[in-house]
Amino acid sequence: MADKPVVGFIGTGVMGKSMASHIKKGGHELLVYNRTKGKAEELLNQGAVWCNTVAELAEKSDVIITIVGYPHDVEEIYLGEEGILAHVRQGANLIDMTTSNPQLSKKIYDVAKDKGVGCLDAPVSGGDIGAKEARLAIMVGGDEDTFKEVYPILSLMGQNIQHQGPAGSGQYTKMANQIAIASTMMGVAESLAYAKKAGLDQKKVLDSISTGAAGSFSLSNLGPRMIDGNFEPGFYIKHFIKDMKIALESAETMGLHTPGLALAKKLYEELTEKGEDDSGTHAIYKYYINQ
Repeated sequence: MADKPVVGFIGTGVMGKSMASHIKKGGHELLVYNRTKGKAEELLNQGAVWCNTVAELAEKSDVIITIVGYPHDVEEIYLGEEGILAHVRQGANLIDMTTSNPQLSKKIYDVAKDKGVGCLDAPVSGGDIGAKEARLAIMVGGDEDTFKEVYPILSLMGQNIQHQGPAGSGQYTKMANQIAIASTMMGVAESLAYAKKAGLDQKKVLDSISTGAAGSFSLSNLGPRMIDGNFEPGFYIKHFIKDMKIALESAETMGLHTPGLALAKKLYEELTEKGEDDSGTHAIYKYYINQ
């Protein structure tokens, strides 16, 4: 593969747009496809090349990166008749950065391997901030040789990049991440709602507790947004619920009881019933403050 492989990027939403931009700035020819072309305009203005179909992008790319909404989107994009694996070049490498089902990742890997194509599942954590600042945590499953080959591209988007094991391992690691976030987000929202009810200055409280044992990414980065009433999405509630469903299903398969995760999913589903599907995950604060 050339020193600067041609990268095809599918999914230019809240996070994908920034991630693709870093690849372009890293000197790669960048091809993009998104269901809504308008969401790719910023990248096109930076010199990215638009592809009209997934098939067109697959045929022209050395490395293909996807970050889309749901497992059914991943399955269609990779395994559909006009999908990536029907048109990809032999010797290319595929990197799915969607948070998806570990079993689906293994299925895609097997099909890719039969075609002589490298394939990684590489979900990320860090939200819109991490994507913009190119400091995402990237959790990778798949063959180590493929991981090493595409590492320079991954390093353009993140800082903490770990090969976790065989196909599906990246998704299992991301589920562990989401389980930790689910209960943490409840704790942050409860803490700040409690401070407000007690008549405290929430920002001063945040300054005090964010550097102590309670410190976390959610507290430091999303706590201020809660206080300011800014619930724009760094990560959508609807996508977080999808992740929690996957985590619960896989935990049940392993015989693991996860009551904290189940409670978080229940609270977030109550928010979606109130029209908060497209709000950021930190909008769980509304559950407490609007009681």
